[in-house]
Amino acid sequence: MGHKYLLLAFCLWALTCLLLPASSNGLVRINLKKRPLDLQSITAAKMARKKSGEGVKGIYNYLGSSDEVIVPLKNYLDAQYYGQIGVGTPPQNFTVIFDTGSSNLWVPSSKCFFSIACYFHSKYKSTKSTSYSKIGKSCEINYGSGSISGFFSQDSVEVGDLVVKNQIFIEATREGSLAFLLAKFDGILGLGFQEISVGDAVPVWYNMVRQSLVDDDVFSFWFNRDPNAKEGGEIVFGGVDPRHYKGKHTYVPVTKKGYWQFDMGDFLIGNHSTGICEGGCAAIVDSGTSLLVGPTPVITEINHAIGAEGFVSAECKQVVTQYGDLIWDLLISGVTPNKVCSQIGLCLFNRARSVIQSVVERENMNGSLPRDDLLCTACEMTVIWIQTQLRQKGTKDKVLQYVNELCDSLPSPSAEAVIECEKISNMPDITFTIGEKPFTLTPEQYILKTGEGLATICISGFMALDVPAPRGPLWILGDVFMGVYHTVFDFGDLQLGFAEAA
Repeated sequence: MGHKYLLLAFCLWALTCLLLPASSNGLVRINLKKRPLDLQSITAAKMARKKSGEGVKGIYNYLGSSDEVIVPLKNYLDAQYYGQIGVGTPPQNFTVIFDTGSSNLWVPSSKCFFSIACYFHSKYKSTKSTSYSKIGKSCEINYGSGSISGFFSQDSVEVGDLVVKNQIFIEATREGSLAFLLAKFDGILGLGFQEISVGDAVPVWYNMVRQSLVDDDVFSFWFNRDPNAKEGGEIVFGGVDPRHYKGKHTYVPVTKKGYWQFDMGDFLIGNHSTGICEGGCAAIVDSGTSLLVGPTPVITEINHAIGAEGFVSAECKQVVTQYGDLIWDLLISGVTPNKVCSQIGLCLFNRARSVIQSVVERENMNGSLPRDDLLCTACEMTVIWIQTQLRQKGTKDKVLQYVNELCDSLPSPSAEAVIECEKISNMPDITFTIGEKPFTLTPEQYILKTGEGLATICISGFMALDVPAPRGPLWILGDVFMGVYHTVFDFGDLQLGFAEAA
């Protein structure tokens, strides 16, 4: 008889566990939906990012401390993963991008009258919330492809089955970007650091921690790579789910609070080093973009290796033809690579002067770079390419021929990233070195497919963005990388963890 009661008690316990909310084990789970990428979105994203990142000529935004310059890396045209939150009491539901590359929460306001985008999305109505508190201070956030503006308000925010109280957020009254008109999401929930929060508003994640709503100061992303799956993935607040990854995580420290930034080591195409990050590169993990973004010289080599056509650069070919031998000889003789182009007279001005002149030049040249700058840039890339080949002990003739071919593969902001799908099996692996360990992407993982059957189009998952020193060179590891490697954002110990995704 006792055994029957014991069995009944066990069954009741098991049933209770099943009925408890997802956060009962200390983890708060948010299911993510995934929209398929299309060629139009990727092309638009590339053009927007190219526009915002042309050398030092992108839009810069002073956020946080007055001496800090933050590069606006976002445009959201290629954002894939989004989930639902509630704002107010009772909660008004919004679909948002959970974005580790920004720090503010914003949703469209019912007071947004003059932006077409607002009429295609849910809008927050403060009069319908009993927990609303007025702030009213105006603000603006600049993105690579446009901006949003509005004013600050305060209300409760529901994330999963948690309620964050007194959360400051932005009611957007103007959305000046095509991205927000076409978007499947209503707003953005930033998961970056407060250092880059507009208006120094406390991010939602900070308040989750401060209000003791999570057991651990950690959140993690898992993206479902099965294209036929109903759920696109899951973000877990308060820890990690062991079912989301295999093996152990490799942890690296956050090197600069703002974005989730860390130091990355060498970058390899196949088994060959590109030399760009041999001495270390800054990298950020960004759930708000799908692509892998890196310096133009590396993206050019990747384009060449995978057969993605670029635009033919006359300046690049001119430098290789007229100065290739001289560049080779200077590097062989031991001249420091960063001084080669100035010694041969192609880079006449230092970077500081170029930055000062850039605004005037942009106005005078209608946004285009002067020819001297183009030759200087082409020379700097040529030096990097030749230096890489020297390490592999290539002969001068073969190296200069290879570099000349790279001039045909310079990344274009238009649709030249389309490649032949049948060639994927012959493409090289791409390897990032993180925490002195290799993190490899196969061609099947870094090539994006859109369409079905005969209409299938294959697109390179890489795009170029040149961020100047001291913040650059910079890599942005988006969803292409995060889909392969489960990512842990450890806020308490200021570190990032990467493990093979399950």
